[in-house]
Amino acid sequence: MITKRIIPCLDVRDGRVVKGVNFQGLADVSSPVELAKRYSGEGADELVFYDITASHEARGIFTEILAETARNVFIPLTVGGGIRTLEDFDRVLKCGADKVSVNSGVIENPELIRDAARRYGDQCVVLSVDVKRVGRGFHVFRNGGRADTGMDAIEWIRRGADCGAGELVINSMDTDGVKGGFDLELLARVCAVTTLPVIASGGAGNIDDFVTLFSSLPGVDAGLAASIFHFGEVTIRGLKLRLRQEGVNVRL
Repeated sequence: MITKRIIPCLDVRDGRVVKGVNFQGLADVSSPVELAKRYSGEGADELVFYDITASHEARGIFTEILAETARNVFIPLTVGGGIRTLEDFDRVLKCGADKVSVNSGVIENPELIRDAARRYGDQCVVLSVDVKRVGRGFHVFRNGGRADTGMDAIEWIRRGADCGAGELVINSMDTDGVKGGFDLELLARVCAVTTLPVIASGGAGNIDDFVTLFSSLPGVDAGLAASIFHFGEVTIRGLKLRLRQEGVNVRL
């Protein structure tokens, strides 16, 4: 039985972790280094570090704070933000990242997924997709959720998988920060079109939301959350103990 992963997310702006609702109203939380230390020691399976304004500001990721964070993490670290070239991959991997998350940059150049998978291995390439309901469908948004590409999200996810991505992070903009539960409809549609590992992001408000996620959608491999961990509303160990009680296979 595949072990389900619990992944805290650090959304970093100007060297600080921030959090908002529906990708808006960002408020300061803490230092990414301090939070990384905490989660690494508390039993998180992996950690995600997003420089959330890099793409919008058309710059590379801040490597100094990333390198310091990586030095304090002893679990797999995925890093994203402003990744547009193989040189960007190389830079963040040299800073200590284990995997690289791509989003807006590969919308412009999907071949970057294929090129990076060939150079670094598909296990290194994580396709992160910001998704929002538009009419009766799901659209891909870019630049930190600021711009609607008009692209059908399910088709884009299928294409990214075909290009060689090794993992998917599905960010539901509709549920982000709302704490009303994961977007099960969206995630079910994603799981129906790919066999890649799927990480669910957006909407976790309590332990029951994770129980519902993994029991309803066994094809989902991991649950990602931010504020409920940052503010101590849910502890990672407490979450894992409850999941184990509910028959979900997790690493304790």
